[in-house]
Amino acid sequence: MKILCIGNTSYDITIPVEEFPIENKKIRLKDKLVECGGGSASTGAILLSKWNIDTFIASTIGNDFYGEQIKKEYLEAGVNTKFLQTKDIKTTTSFIITNVTSGTRTILTSKDENLTYDRNIDLDFDYILVDGEHMETAYDTIIKRPSSKVLIDAGRVNDNILKLCTVSDYIVCSNDFAKDYTNIDFEYSDYDTLKIVYDQIQKDFKGIVIITLESYGSMIKINNEYKIIPSIKVKAIDSTGAGDIYHASLLYFISQGMEITSAMRYANITGAISTTRLGGRNSIPSLEEVLAYVK
Repeated sequence: MKILCIGNTSYDITIPVEEFPIENKKIRLKDKLVECGGGSASTGAILLSKWNIDTFIASTIGNDFYGEQIKKEYLEAGVNTKFLQTKDIKTTTSFIITNVTSGTRTILTSKDENLTYDRNIDLDFDYILVDGEHMETAYDTIIKRPSSKVLIDAGRVNDNILKLCTVSDYIVCSNDFAKDYTNIDFEYSDYDTLKIVYDQIQKDFKGIVIITLESYGSMIKINNEYKIIPSIKVKAIDSTGAGDIYHASLLYFISQGMEITSAMRYANITGAISTTRLGGRNSIPSLEEVLAYVK
């Protein structure tokens, strides 16, 4: 079993606060900064490798301190870096203001305009996880490997993500993607509108559509039956990376032959557990922890 993750890598600096900062005011932090790698495909690769999957990352980092730290994290987690590319650019950096009272976060990202990926992917994979970054490489890799199952993290609407959605087997949409793509605003309690939104997305793509609904869980339609798979109740302090962790764990459970709604349930639990800890990649729970919670 081999899985390839193609997409964004960043270095995250999380700033924990008890309330969102007021403009033009000095604030002394009670908690220390949390620093670790981030990015959807990147975090996915770390989780899958820690969960004993032979995992490869195809991404670009800078030839700088942050890039070295990210590469070190990959190697420590056992991620294969054969397709990791280092360039003379600045590594993408995100500054994350996390409100530990509400569990919400605001992300400020600095990305080098010269960030590209131009390595050839010369291995075959059972599954591929993509997040819309490095679209040309991702699309070419998928087209050349029709037997590979593809899961896309459709977190926002743009041309790159929409093109990759057309060649993905699992289109996992955020609620923001669902709202922007359909131009329909909805509440999670409005089940009838959710069904309209789901059908509008599903008719445009060949893959299985899943809509994530934050703390409410995730939605799917199977055999013409709509199902919302609920999440679990936790005291969230930081939602950073929870979506990335959901996507990777969902792909893991799918790859193990689990039925899709069960895989969604397990992924909901994995993502929820991660929100109880500070930092994106640092909050990845162990597989044993998730299975113990399920039991």
